[in-house]
Amino acid sequence: MPDDGRGGPHPQCARGVVLSKHSVRLSEAAIQVIKETAASQFGPGVEVWLFGSRVRDSARGGDIDLLVVPKLPLESGARAAAEFAAALQWRLGDQRIDVVIDDRTRPLPIAVRAREAGERLM
Repeated sequence: MPDDGRGGPHPQCARGVVLSKHSVRLSEAAIQVIKETAASQFGPGVEVWLFGSRVRDSARGGDIDLLVVPKLPLESGARAAAEFAAALQWRLGDQRIDVVIDDRTRPLPIAVRAREAGERLM
């Protein structure tokens, strides 16, 4: 978990939030930042799923794994993923953020797994 510079947890990752399927290890403020940033970058109708260690109570630490399913077509999924991760790091602080873009042009096994085991944020 990121640290606040004084040895404590980063304030936006300190508390967990219970959503519909899981108790996620992100604060409400961090979830709001993710939602705002996704809506701004990808437009209306975007889906964002949190998956990986942040939705497992038994896990500790870990990066923030996000699946993004844009409604609108993208020129470059790789560029959009990098820009989204950078924008989140700017707003949330320096932490590991992995972004997978599912543009629905080809089947992605990780997208299927993220939907099955993850938590939809928006």
